[in-house]
Amino acid sequence: MPRRFTRTREDFRCEQCETSVVGNGYTNHCPACLWSKHVDQHPGDRAATCRAPMQPIQLLYEHGEFIVVHRCTGCSAVRRNRASDDDDLRALM
Repeated sequence: MPRRFTRTREDFRCEQCETSVVGNGYTNHCPACLWSKHVDQHPGDRAATCRAPMQPIQLLYEHGEFIVVHRCTGCSAVRRNRASDDDDLRALM
């Protein structure tokens, strides 16, 4: 079965720093502290059962854009996510 992106617009309060985040359908982490939550098996599907916080562990620069790498604090899954224009990349540096 092919993996497909599911765009899900959701607002949320960051569980790490309590920032209120307005989602745009592509938002998957807090722009203030860059922490995420393990909610997807495939981008946007909200099918993961783990639900643990995901710590930003690395910042990459590839093909002209920043990539934030997260590690799940519950199951140790590692995911890569594009940084958004409003992300505070200094939080990871």
